[in-house]
Amino acid sequence: MAGSMMNVPSSQSIKYNEQPTNYGALGTLVTVFFFWGFIAAGNSVFIPFCKHYFKLDQFQSQLIDFAFYLAYYLGALALFAYGAFGGKDLVGKWGYKKSIVYGLLFSALGAVAMIIAVNANTFAGMLVGLFIVALGFSLQQTSAQPFAISLGDPSTGTSRVNLGGGINSFGTMIGPIIVAFALFGTTAAATLTDEKIQALSLSKVIILYACVGALFIAAAALFYFSKKVPAGVLIEKTENAQKALYSLLIITGLLIVMFVPVFNSYKTDPATLSSIEKHALETYRMKWLFGALAIVVLGLLISNMSAQKNPDGWGAMKYPQLVLGMLAIFVYVGVEVTIVSNFSELLKQPDFGSYQSSQVAPFISMYWGSLMIGRWAGSITVFKTSARTKQILLFLVPLIAFGVVIGVNTLAQNDMRPLYYYVVCVLVQIAAFYISQNKPARTLLIFSTLGIASMVIGLMSTGTVAIYAFLSGGLFCSIMWPSIFNLSITGLGKYTTQGAAFLIMMILGGGIIPPIQGKLADFLQSKSDVVGSGIHQSYWVPVVCFTYLAIFAFVVKGILRKQGVDYDSAIVTETAPEGALEA
Repeated sequence: MAGSMMNVPSSQSIKYNEQPTNYGALGTLVTVFFFWGFIAAGNSVFIPFCKHYFKLDQFQSQLIDFAFYLAYYLGALALFAYGAFGGKDLVGKWGYKKSIVYGLLFSALGAVAMIIAVNANTFAGMLVGLFIVALGFSLQQTSAQPFAISLGDPSTGTSRVNLGGGINSFGTMIGPIIVAFALFGTTAAATLTDEKIQALSLSKVIILYACVGALFIAAAALFYFSKKVPAGVLIEKTENAQKALYSLLIITGLLIVMFVPVFNSYKTDPATLSSIEKHALETYRMKWLFGALAIVVLGLLISNMSAQKNPDGWGAMKYPQLVLGMLAIFVYVGVEVTIVSNFSELLKQPDFGSYQSSQVAPFISMYWGSLMIGRWAGSITVFKTSARTKQILLFLVPLIAFGVVIGVNTLAQNDMRPLYYYVVCVLVQIAAFYISQNKPARTLLIFSTLGIASMVIGLMSTGTVAIYAFLSGGLFCSIMWPSIFNLSITGLGKYTTQGAAFLIMMILGGGIIPPIQGKLADFLQSKSDVVGSGIHQSYWVPVVCFTYLAIFAFVVKGILRKQGVDYDSAIVTETAPEGALEA
């Protein structure tokens, strides 16, 4: 496979050899996608609960995302370090199947740790529990993404990842509903005030994570005993990438340096500070957080520049599409998470409905349901149907998915009437699908542009229009992951698995960008000293994120074309250096 097209004249065009999709294995594989979505989306309800229960500020509440997504980065970094020092890819050595099983069992341990922390009534301990759960997810994701792509024809790899994403998004849709039920109950949710939240017992969280841990174990057993799932063992030796490892370790060390002053600053009691002193403190914290963001961006760009001059020891990081794709994944996960993680606080403001924390679950569910809507549509090409049937399904499936979101929430006794007209945003997404024509770079550019537009509309308005605009960020994020992932690992050849691990590391964006938006909200609030006043304008952060994704979509197409890869024509032309083609 990797590198099998070398020594072909540059003028010769080569088509992908069509491979049948292993639907049995794919069906089993997508079950783990559900768990990622369920837990991650549940955090969106868990954040406002913890904020009021433990009396946290907006930045501190975002530490839930920080701990969760930091684990993805450190887990993937540990896997890469093992390969760099041991000479063998641990995931390849275990095989995709066993790696996913081990990851599920590790997540089950995290659920146990979460239960212990809840019993101790400690927020820091709960962060540790979520961290361990996400470490297991890191191993699962490192295995599952390339595994899904390998279970059929490379040209339809994006669609298989989209299918998994659709199942993932179903988990994200029902996650907030179930977590809200577990925390608030069905009858009290509509009237529960933030003050009453502080008086709630954490016993329901214990029940929730006991059930989650049991499901992790059940999924591991299903995967382990399934005969349809191939082992997925890779026996290739890990390519030397010592310089890449050292670069990532330096970035990690500098990130720690940047975050320590922020955490230390919380030893100061804000009640003892004047308004001017509070503003100065928030400014101090902002500088360090933006410094952390600069470390990631500049660290990766400088690494790639060094690799271009001397590629030895840089491994997959010598490919510009991968490094830019790492930043794209970082930004994409960050924007996907930050929109919804700060959304509950936005909905509490008078201009946005003055909702209580216990009343936001339908909106959070619709946001994650928006990702499901797009991913269901994006997975249509997995199934063999006529071109006309696909065109019809492309119109019907998103509307059906929207109906599912409304229906599930209605059954959960949530009032969905404020969201009925959100179908207009779904129609905009459907139009974007027809225009994008299932071409990764084109799709990413169109949806990024729509993401920018939706965030700007939300910033320039209030009420229902702004709520719909911010929610539609989920529609436009929906198909970005597979597009970025495929564009980033295309052309890596024997470095594909290593590149996938690098991309999984960049889920770190979900742990850095939401706290930055949260701190920006705190900073803006400190200027006016009006509670919650900064949360609306903090949504300029997603605008910047979508802008980079649009730039990446525009630039990466030219990079791949220089390497002989043109996704728009589904033809691969050999002009790339050795190891640059995946097919």
